[in-house]
Amino acid sequence: MPRTHESAPDPSAPLDAFRLNNDVVLITGGGGGIGRAVSRTVAAAGGIAAIADRDLARAEETAALITAAGGRGRAVALDVSTETSVEQALDAIEALGPVAGVVNNAGIAIREPSVDLDLSAWQKVLDVNMTGVFLCARATVRRHRPGQRLSIVNMASIMGLSGGGLYANPSYQATKGAVVNMTRAMAIEWAPQGIRVNAVAPTWVRTDFIAGLMADPSLMAEIERVTPLGRLAEPEEVAAAVLFLLSPAASMITGHTLAVDGGYLAQ
Repeated sequence: MPRTHESAPDPSAPLDAFRLNNDVVLITGGGGGIGRAVSRTVAAAGGIAAIADRDLARAEETAALITAAGGRGRAVALDVSTETSVEQALDAIEALGPVAGVVNNAGIAIREPSVDLDLSAWQKVLDVNMTGVFLCARATVRRHRPGQRLSIVNMASIMGLSGGGLYANPSYQATKGAVVNMTRAMAIEWAPQGIRVNAVAPTWVRTDFIAGLMADPSLMAEIERVTPLGRLAEPEEVAAAVLFLLSPAASMITGHTLAVDGGYLAQ
């Protein structure tokens, strides 16, 4: 099969390289937290945000926010751990046009140490954080056609690149480590088709996902202490990194994990 390539940005219009001109982008877990920020950022950059979430009402709320701001968004029900649900969601999304971007953002955490973590809890985290990434990426690439642009961005974590943390969280750390290496493997496998695959590895982000941590002043103080920039990340800061990797501005970048971590991993 001949190789296909994404066009390099036009040097005469550098800011245009960050635009997603009518690109349909699937965002899993797109209804809240980082996913909502990514959905809104995609729409603001000229893309069509396909907001896929297990909680359809939450996805519809995000789509309404995008529409009110003059963007385009569509809510779709999706359970990333189920093949049938993934295929049905893509059927609905492709009515908007061919998928040009996928953000595998859906994730869960069950914060229990190894000796207390039962097998069903372990499997639940794997099903969403690891298998869900695989299913959504695989299904999209199976539908990809030569000449179509496709960029996949997987949501990893600093905990996928470090064994540390504030508490024992083996299932989350294992799955996010898997996402980092799955990203590399997919990038190499699909590069001949012109498909780029990258990941973003955020630090602790100010969302409901870490509401329990934010309620504990001692944990917040520790996060500030171990982060060189001395604060949590905001969801919009993660979304900006995702936008870059989705966009033509990153046309020569694949197989990379971009840390959005305030310097945490540099230590």
